[in-house]
Amino acid sequence: MNHAETQPETLAALQARHRKEQRDLVSRITQKKKQASKKARKGVKDECERLERELQERQENEVAMLEGGAEDAEELAEAMPSDEEEAQEEEAEEEEEEALEAGVAKLHINGTDMNAAPAGKDKKKKPNRAKARLARRAAEQDAAIRQAELEAANAPNPRELERERMEAQLEKHGLALHEISANGHCLYAAVADQLHSRELATTSKILSAMADNEVPKRDDYRSVRNAAADWIEAHADDFAGFIEDPLPEHVRKIRDTGEWGGHVELLALARTYRIRICVLHSHGSVDRIEPEGENSQSSDIEDIWLGYYKHSHGLGEHYNSLRKQE
Repeated sequence: MNHAETQPETLAALQARHRKEQRDLVSRITQKKKQASKKARKGVKDECERLERELQERQENEVAMLEGGAEDAEELAEAMPSDEEEAQEEEAEEEEEEALEAGVAKLHINGTDMNAAPAGKDKKKKPNRAKARLARRAAEQDAAIRQAELEAANAPNPRELERERMEAQLEKHGLALHEISANGHCLYAAVADQLHSRELATTSKILSAMADNEVPKRDDYRSVRNAAADWIEAHADDFAGFIEDPLPEHVRKIRDTGEWGGHVELLALARTYRIRICVLHSHGSVDRIEPEGENSQSSDIEDIWLGYYKHSHGLGEHYNSLRKQE
């Protein structure tokens, strides 16, 4: 019998069809067992069990497809009963079959109950194992998500941890944090702030180092950008091997864009201003970037301090100015 229809089958129609299929199968099984000889009874029993199992699996799949939507074949396959469940079903069916063979069960074809169970037993509606399996899997996934959220909530906050560690390092070095706007200009703005806060921009050393360049004002990141670009452009052989872009393009990005600065630009600025740039990390290390041709131990070299932050700002890596404590 072909059950395909042009219109989607309703739940009521599906249940009615399933009841008729069950009645037909019970009739077939009863007839087979009555006609089976004692010698052929075992083969008839196996065939009946197979027919019942196939009908049950097909009907459960059809209900799951109708009620739960179009689950894919993999989900339905995973939702099929386990070997243990099938064994339990077979054991129950064997008990029911023994009662049937003893003449206890009767079909009430002309009665009001067309789905009569064996005498002395109440027919229980079998659970939809496909839906139960999917619901159990969804509950397990929800539990895993809640556990992950709980672990994340209890984990240390990298931003807060970095700030706490940096505060300890600032106290150790006698420095105070001066926040710089978190954007692509932070390195250059931090250097400009250091030059003014340490009164380096007015010294004869800085003025002579600047040559024809304008002395940067506080927060004048653009003048510092131009100074870094000028030095790198004038000393191409020293920097070409350490940059990814062609040198003219790298210099253009320093001058005209918000491209972040890094070690190459800090080195150019240390040489431009003849200063030692000390970069403090929250874990306690200090990167000291020395000017070219100067003895790193010389007391004549002025230090400026920048703080490097990896987690504390939304854009990622960031430099702040670290001023001397008053």
